[in-house]
Amino acid sequence: MVKLNDIIQWCDQTLKANEFKDYAPNGLQIEGKTEVKRIVCAVSASQSAIDAAIELQADVLLVHHGYFWKGEPSPITGMRGKRIKSLIQHDISLLAYHLPLDSHPSLGNNAAIADLLHLDQLEALDPNERHPIGNIGYLKNAMTPDEFKAFVSQQLNYDPIHLMADKPCIQKVGFCTGGAQDFITKAAEQNCDAYISGEVSERTFYQAVELDVHYYACGHHATERYGVQRLGQAICEQFGLEYHYVELNNPI
Repeated sequence: MVKLNDIIQWCDQTLKANEFKDYAPNGLQIEGKTEVKRIVCAVSASQSAIDAAIELQADVLLVHHGYFWKGEPSPITGMRGKRIKSLIQHDISLLAYHLPLDSHPSLGNNAAIADLLHLDQLEALDPNERHPIGNIGYLKNAMTPDEFKAFVSQQLNYDPIHLMADKPCIQKVGFCTGGAQDFITKAAEQNCDAYISGEVSERTFYQAVELDVHYYACGHHATERYGVQRLGQAICEQFGLEYHYVELNNPI
């Protein structure tokens, strides 16, 4: 058994959580048992993820998308109330890391995408960010837009939406996981051939055409299911705990 506070302290320090201005609190969001034996990880703290944590007798549910987002109503009622009640009734802590887990150079979602797509010579998508939440990488060999779509689909196990630009070849690729479709403008400023994120908006179609950057929407969930697994595995290696990842197959 390991003390919950030791795990939180290690995660906060490893991810440099206090150095980010985020949309929700990073770290411990709901406190359960003071000692931990088993961790369950999921992308989002949905009721399905909580039910899986209960079934697996987890002491901690570790997620990328937790609760208490800016702009949300404060009362703990309805769907969110049911979720939080379930966690408290079963004495399960909720631990969530958002932007720090996107950004981390080895455990993060973007780092995982770079590894999966064999993107090298990583740079910041926004050079002004202290801890970049988006990156640029380079393919060893240039691909046609269709070849790149097939490669991305195979590597991420997800059929991306491809918004076409005019460029005949892709080698310099910008990427930021999740709902960062509007960062296509940053990719254009950095002269990227293509840009990858999770979601897509109606306006993105015109941005891809007019900025001449191929856009690949690869799924919010699909692009962000890697960081939480890497973090969960790292925690368990550090502390000798049991770890399970729950894949809930969200198609968005």
